[in-house]
Amino acid sequence: MTRDEALAWLAQVFEEPAGNVRPDTPRDEIVGWDSLGVLTLMADLDEKFNLQLSENESKDMKSIKDLLAFLEKNGAVSA
Repeated sequence: MTRDEALAWLAQVFEEPAGNVRPDTPRDEIVGWDSLGVLTLMADLDEKFNLQLSENESKDMKSIKDLLAFLEKNGAVSA
């Protein structure tokens, strides 16, 4: 998956318009990045990529850039 595809996927996960989800977008500007959004994200990561995101990892993420870094580190997104 490319970074652009990952951004589109994250917009879908958090039910945000694609234009609102950029690498520099902070977590607190994404309404859907709440407790339910995190559960949806964790389920999609497991289903689509066989990746597990821990609660601590999730809490440490402050922006979309952090999610992209997680995906890149685990081989789900090409850098």
